[in-house]
Amino acid sequence: MSDKHLSSQFDAALNLLSTQLLEMGGLVESQISSVLSLLSKFDDAVVSGVRDIEKRLDQMEVEVDDEINNVIARRQPAARDLRLLMATSKCVTNLERAGDEAWKIAKRLQRIEDAGVATAMQVAELRNSGEMALTILHRALDAFARMDVAAAAQIMRDDLAIDNEFRLFVQRLVADMNAAPSTISSCLDYLFVAKAIERIGDHATNIAEFVIYVVKGRDVRHLPLGRLEEEIQRN
Repeated sequence: MSDKHLSSQFDAALNLLSTQLLEMGGLVESQISSVLSLLSKFDDAVVSGVRDIEKRLDQMEVEVDDEINNVIARRQPAARDLRLLMATSKCVTNLERAGDEAWKIAKRLQRIEDAGVATAMQVAELRNSGEMALTILHRALDAFARMDVAAAAQIMRDDLAIDNEFRLFVQRLVADMNAAPSTISSCLDYLFVAKAIERIGDHATNIAEFVIYVVKGRDVRHLPLGRLEEEIQRN
């Protein structure tokens, strides 16, 4: 078999994995949109749909990882190709975990609905944070598809906004609980939802980090922004 044919097969395998990754990303985006809709109007059917997607994501994670292992075993890739496969596996894991967070949000909102304690102010703030997380996830997937380092770096900067929203939300919940101890249980439910949204933003940021890893060959996880900028500028 010619080297050109082997290369063509390898490229086809990489393209298939990329397609599967983006399909998973689309499912997670659908999940997040669904749980955000529950903030406006609760619907048991939407909760069931989020659960169905979560099960599908679990299955896809296993399937994609198996395919990645097969490609590595058959092709023994090196350098950037190997980094791409490793990053794809890590991104699949982050997407599956983001899907888990969406499912956790749906379950918690169902509990809030059953208790009849929803409040307009907290719902509005959560919706804003959720939409920010959804946007960052979409941009992270786009950056990964295009291997766009500049876009990935901007996502990592922008994730700070979600973190700041979470901190402010926690401060307001603490104030509410101090002012009205009877609301502690419901406030804790909302805190759980806010934390899950923050984690979705973190998973999106992780995907952005892997774009830099593939292109630059450098692991930038846990680096402060100043060091990150230095790593991006290095050749």
